Amino acid sequence: MFTETVPTASSSTKERLLDEAMRLFGERGYDATPVAEIERSAGLTPGAGGLFHHFRTKEEVLVVGINRQLARLEAVRQIRGAVPPLGNLRAELTLVARYVFLELEEEQELLRVLISESRQRPHLLAGAVDQVVRGTFNEFASLLGRSGGTEVGAALALGSLVAFASAELLLGQPPVDADREEVIATWVEMVMRLIEG
Repeated sequence: MFTETVPTASSSTKERLLDEAMRLFGERGYDATPVAEIERSAGLTPGAGGLFHHFRTKEEVLVVGINRQLARLEAVRQIRGAVPPLGNLRAELTLVARYVFLELEEEQELLRVLISESRQRPHLLAGAVDQVVRGTFNEFASLLGRSGGTEVGAALALGSLVAFASAELLLGQPPVDADREEVIATWVEMVMRLIEG
């Protein structure tokens, strides 16, 4: 029997708190974000303790927020993993490059939090950093491996694309003023030359 689940005010408040906390942690850092500011941004009375109706501690907000975003990322990876190879390496590399830009756009808050907080809270974030970095690399190395590429080549190729995309999306300063599709096409040709020797 199908029963429709109607979102409660409590669950939407919890989601708003997570959304705003992750945004603020990404913009300001965890330590520089007071609980009252998270509450204010989520539409609650600042300092009234509304956050603590949903979470035991501010650190729990960070952990739950990261886990939520990692679960979304993993769901996308599973969907992509179900798509069979195209049989055209250039087309697959183009899709990979577009995906990297899209993933960085979608996960800016998560990446900013991981970058800013992984040294402060390695016990909390080491697994998240590994999941983000290792998961993407393993997929890409597998793709290149099918075409004769090496792990080192995969690391260098993916690293160059991530560095470019990060500069554009996370820092707002791309290394060169170029159209994204031109960057992707140039990167695809660079990787093809790397594989072809």
